[in-house]
Amino acid sequence: MQSSPLLLEEPIRMASILEPSKPSFFPAMTKIVGTLGPKSRSVDVISQCLEAGMSVARFDFSWGDPEYHQETLENLRAAIKSTKKLCAVMLDTVGPELQVVNKTEHPISLQADTLVVLTPDQNKEATSNLLPVNFSGLSKAVKNGDTIFIGQYLFTGSETTSVWLEVSEVNGDDVTCVIKNSATLAGSLYTLHVSQIHIDLPTLDNKDKEVISTWGAQNNIDFLSLSYTRHAEDVRHAREFLSKLGNLKQTQIFAKIENIEGLTHFDEILREADGIILSRGNLGIDLPPEKVFLFQKAAIYKCNMAGKPAVVTRVVDTMTDNLRPTRAEATDVANAVLDGSDAIVLGAETLRGLYPVETISTVGKICAEAEKVYNQDLYFKKAVKFVGEPMTHLESIASSAVRAAIKVKASVIICFTSSGRAARLIAKYRPTMPVISVVIPQLKTNQLRWTFTGAFEARQSLIVRGLFPMLADPRHPVRII
Repeated sequence: MQSSPLLLEEPIRMASILEPSKPSFFPAMTKIVGTLGPKSRSVDVISQCLEAGMSVARFDFSWGDPEYHQETLENLRAAIKSTKKLCAVMLDTVGPELQVVNKTEHPISLQADTLVVLTPDQNKEATSNLLPVNFSGLSKAVKNGDTIFIGQYLFTGSETTSVWLEVSEVNGDDVTCVIKNSATLAGSLYTLHVSQIHIDLPTLDNKDKEVISTWGAQNNIDFLSLSYTRHAEDVRHAREFLSKLGNLKQTQIFAKIENIEGLTHFDEILREADGIILSRGNLGIDLPPEKVFLFQKAAIYKCNMAGKPAVVTRVVDTMTDNLRPTRAEATDVANAVLDGSDAIVLGAETLRGLYPVETISTVGKICAEAEKVYNQDLYFKKAVKFVGEPMTHLESIASSAVRAAIKVKASVIICFTSSGRAARLIAKYRPTMPVISVVIPQLKTNQLRWTFTGAFEARQSLIVRGLFPMLADPRHPVRII
């Protein structure tokens, strides 16, 4: 078992699996990012989500206007105040996302083996044989035989709610496709994804910039989820833009890898980004199914060794409409933890799902069980070997602290930090116990007034596995005895 990511005692007593889990003061070490939307935006539901284990709230700007999201954020703040649970805010950009424009919002039924035309003329009404899209360059990007997927929110893989098309003819600006499966597109948002084709649109367009510079700057967002990151330059461009927006220069950028381009340039993107989101919805379309697991494991390993958070999406899709996940989904969540994920993103499951609170609770329980059998010793050896010698002073202290804590069977590791870097380095070595990150506020001035900072650093710990932040009170200085 020494070479396995699982840590199990031999011989394994099967009856022990049925024993109830022991209660713990701390929730799962793996963090949960919940997307807030129609089914999860009231103060009451958000409060329950926080109590269930949500530590980062994601605001997806591919739908809804800033006013709608602002109301939701105000409800989040009220819920944080009532529950006394810290929660970070993530803004998810639209990026070069292609969408079908259905102004009537009526369901559209598509029949297999018939033809449908994709047109850039958004003034036309969406029907079973004509779908307006928001991209005028589609006919120049595709050719006969290319595959196009369309589904609600993101392509779900369900053959009744998502459809895949094969390009049969390009005529001027229009693209004629053969429908490969019968499906009904329902809802207000249909995402269109062209498999393995470069889409000539900016990663951060003017609409995204406007949202970030207004809504994002106004609310001091903690994380920017950069959709469809394809090159390291995308991250550099976003960081340069954020640096001009006051406090947002501290905002961490998580590169969202969604297609072959992002996969190809993964190493350079990882060097520039603060964290990585593996968007398996679109990746699962661009990659052959048998290759998805390999990318997940390789990408998470690279993130782990770099000490940067790895976030996985699309794990319990069926909980959008069901109270329980499938057996495959439950195993998928556990495997994401065993692979080394820092956090799990819940999208449609909490955005428009019927059971947002139960979904967060269920995912948290699965994560906690997987963490109990995570082979920390094997991971620790890999991490130390990867860093090599000589280590930096901070790296040496962090790894030594984890080794010592495990040997003495410590309950927690407490780390005092101002930037959060030391605490993140300790968490990088995946200790078996929680790391309490006590963030020491710093006194800063803009020549008009003095302020204490540290809230950013505390909240940004909420996406790192095993890290639980606390903001120290500057009115009570530590006494050195």
